Amino acid sequence: MTDSTNKPPVWFWIVSVVALIWNGMGVMAYLARAFATDEMIAAMPEEQQAEFLVDYPAWYTAAFAIAVFAGALGCLALLLRKKWAYGLLVLSAIGAIVQHVYLFMNVDMPSVIMPIIIIIVCLFLIWLSKQAIAKGWIS
Repeated sequence: MTDSTNKPPVWFWIVSVVALIWNGMGVMAYLARAFATDEMIAAMPEEQQAEFLVDYPAWYTAAFAIAVFAGALGCLALLLRKKWAYGLLVLSAIGAIVQHVYLFMNVDMPSVIMPIIIIIVCLFLIWLSKQAIAKGWIS
């Protein structure tokens, strides 16, 4: 059996690892929010406590989970050189966009820079996976 994929450049591996770490931090943020106990929240500084007191709708929490878990799996798929990375990264971007549109419309945020960066990273990863497929780096 022949392998129809080309060898990706070194920067592809570096970007994929950094992206996996980025999405891993997102997974940790989701898990911290999902499993935080009252005692853990009480031990946080007041400004962080306020974030945990916001009652988000279930669909928002689902969008958050989809964004971070699909993103992490998509980046893992990039490292495994699988083209299904593209679908997972698109799903991740949709989740992130839904999540952040809700935040832009409903929550008084002191800074919108981080949500914008998150969406830009999602869109970049979609572009990267599409380029990797086109160049035969992943199959």
